[in-house]
Amino acid sequence: MSSVAPAPAPAAGKSSPPGSGSLTATQRRLGRDWRLAALFLAPTAVLVGVLVLVPIAQSIVTSTTERHGQHSVFVGLGNYLALAGDAQFRAGVVNSFVFTAYAEVFKVVLGLSAALLLHHRRRGRAVLAGLLLLPWVVPTVVTAFSWRALLDPIFGSVNVLLTESGIGPLLATLHLVDSWPAGWLSDASLAMPSVILVNVWKGVPFFTVAFLAGLKAIPMDLHEAATVDGASSWQRFLHVTLPGLRHVITVTVTLSSIWTFNNFDLIWLLTQGGPGNATAPYVLVAYSKAILQLQYGAGAAVTLVMLPVIGGLVFVLVRLLRPDAGTGPRRRARTARRAATVRKALPWVVAAVVTGLLVWASPQIFWKAAVVLGVILLVVAAVGRVVSALHAWGRRRASSLVSGLGSAAALAGLLVFVLFPLYWIAVTAFKSDGQIIVREHDLWPTPWTLQQFTDLFATKPFGRWYLNTVLVSAASTAVALVCAALAGYALARLRFRGAQGFTVTVLITYVMPGALLFIPLYQLLIGARLTDSLWSLVVTYPTFTLPFATWLLTGYFSSIPVELEEAALVDGCTRLQAFGRVVLPLAKPGLLAVALFTLTNAWNEFLFAFVFITKDEYKTLPVGMQSMIIGDVVPQGQLAAASLLVSIPVVIMYAFGQRFLTEGLTAGAVKG
Repeated sequence: MSSVAPAPAPAAGKSSPPGSGSLTATQRRLGRDWRLAALFLAPTAVLVGVLVLVPIAQSIVTSTTERHGQHSVFVGLGNYLALAGDAQFRAGVVNSFVFTAYAEVFKVVLGLSAALLLHHRRRGRAVLAGLLLLPWVVPTVVTAFSWRALLDPIFGSVNVLLTESGIGPLLATLHLVDSWPAGWLSDASLAMPSVILVNVWKGVPFFTVAFLAGLKAIPMDLHEAATVDGASSWQRFLHVTLPGLRHVITVTVTLSSIWTFNNFDLIWLLTQGGPGNATAPYVLVAYSKAILQLQYGAGAAVTLVMLPVIGGLVFVLVRLLRPDAGTGPRRRARTARRAATVRKALPWVVAAVVTGLLVWASPQIFWKAAVVLGVILLVVAAVGRVVSALHAWGRRRASSLVSGLGSAAALAGLLVFVLFPLYWIAVTAFKSDGQIIVREHDLWPTPWTLQQFTDLFATKPFGRWYLNTVLVSAASTAVALVCAALAGYALARLRFRGAQGFTVTVLITYVMPGALLFIPLYQLLIGARLTDSLWSLVVTYPTFTLPFATWLLTGYFSSIPVELEEAALVDGCTRLQAFGRVVLPLAKPGLLAVALFTLTNAWNEFLFAFVFITKDEYKTLPVGMQSMIIGDVVPQGQLAAASLLVSIPVVIMYAFGQRFLTEGLTAGAVKG
């Protein structure tokens, strides 16, 4: 995301042709475009400052206090020192690391595999990509509900199918599970792998779309040249595909790691950190201390201890992506050489360190994951060896047939993994209450009925929840889109002092988890009298959608040729006119990609809506659906019907906007 410095701008909205005029003393000190940059960055700066930086500062102050009755007493570093001997905190840190590391490995493997399979398909690629995107669209509360039901040790379809196929007893024989039927979420040895599985299921679509965009950006000439030189498919993958995807892999894995490391909703809805503390990440430990135990200072300390670690990773990422910001040609060359050396050595160092830590922290999970990955790699290697051998023997038709059958089988397996939970939701929505209770014909409604939909609208204010979600998602997406477009353009095009620091500040908002950020935000909303209103969600949702939107649009604006804008300036347009008439029309794919991502995140958000809204008439769909579960009473049929209705609008939007989404990611996340 390198900055491009166009013509000097002596005043906001006014610009001279490139190369004319001279810089004033203020421009030399603050940058030639500082006035316009200040105007464009103001909305994002206000949102980030008021809704993120101020709450973070308040959390820092809170972490130095301890609650005694109605008053808080200053304890200095006491809360931080207490964490050294806190077994719950240590377990939470290890759980967060294990959860993130394994989830990211499998998401990279499955996401890259899916992207490669889709990239080489000529027919049906759009339909298949749309199907693989469905888990990303489904709200977290729906994901947790469906997987909890599927993984139920007695009534869940997973144990039933594995038992009938004979795979379940085989897993017990191989000691991959302690007993059968397995308690996937209640067994301490299986709970973490099960939670990782659900996170992988939900996260693979993001990796698939990003990698597919990266594959499209790799010039075909490189593959053709490697083929002419006699390189095999595996050699082309190692020496052409992977290097071409280096940038998008770095960005995608880093962003996903931050999201996964700070995950709260999914784990809380699946296991609430249990059994015991087997799945409790550090974020849940902070939530437990701050909310459940009312130890606000201790909870703030738990989160802030991890803040410098993730913040450092974000800063390193930004430096790698913008190595030439504010430097001369010689320094840029030295930095590029150092960065190249680091890029070559870093993956091996990180892999060795992570592998060692995983073996130490979770040997049982490590060997189970190694078995799964080993089987996948052995199958892929075997198919590749057969294809290469047939090709070498001159049997190209047989080679193509084996390659096609292998790709089809792999894609079919991936689709089964992705679509089965959604299929279960769909068929359950059309079952009667009697069939759900008795568990007859579990995979097919007998007979088909609309009873669940009728009961849902008759007994619950589902229509009101639906309208609230539409209004909040649309409004918060509009706010994030406008602010991100202005800020992204400023960071991509304008020359001003502090661009690097502003980028880091925006991205570092990912570091503060919502599980603790909502506490000071709630206090701010009380002071502004915005609680129990939809405005509380419209105002706060851009705090988690705006950083990614700004990141993506910065890259997209950088990919638009600057010569087009300079030509408009020469023809007499002001900078604002060039932005509105030239840049924005060309950025439509990027803007639509941002809109789809931010709309999905707002549509699926749970925690803020759960805390800020207590009245039924203002609840959104995820919170309303969660409130349908009362104690041990789970209306599975109504929840399935609600899940189906919640997912349909976003699925339709993704189906129609998928082409623009891929184009936006190609020019933004890949070229940024």
